[in-house]
Amino acid sequence: MEEPLALHPVKLYVYDLSKGMARRLSPLMLGKQLDGIWHTSIIVHKDEFFYGSGGISSSAPGGTLLGPPDTVVDLGNTEVTEEIFLEYLSSLGESVFRGESYNLFEHNCNTFSNEVAQFLTGKKIPSYITDLPSEVLATPFGQALRPLLDSIQIQPPGGNTFSRHNGQS
Repeated sequence: MEEPLALHPVKLYVYDLSKGMARRLSPLMLGKQLDGIWHTSIIVHKDEFFYGSGGISSSAPGGTLLGPPDTVVDLGNTEVTEEIFLEYLSSLGESVFRGESYNLFEHNCNTFSNEVAQFLTGKKIPSYITDLPSEVLATPFGQALRPLLDSIQIQPPGGNTFSRHNGQS
């Protein structure tokens, strides 16, 4: 008799990088309400995984300087083992999600979280997160700021750059 595959919970941690400022200032600056400037990460196999200008990183859940998340979204469960997941992350880090590929609007932490969530659970992360860059760029102020914002690199401090060789097997 074959043993059933173990199920591993998958969570999305959502952080508001503006710490509430986006909610207060966006109507004045953009002419529309934004509830936050979102940074996301995936929690699976007892670690938090995220992407920034330094590439893919990991930490203990809530272990970056961002502290605890503002919201936790339950994405369901995965049958993907830790070993297979780490191999998958390693291949992403060497191809699509290298640090130099980071772009604040088009290839960011939320792009990474969405890709990983689909790999693990078949589900996307909430659209209010993935649609935020296009909402900002659809405003005159967003367009005016785009050259400056395109140059911004975000890497939450406190994580370890992910590598198959940093003690993880």
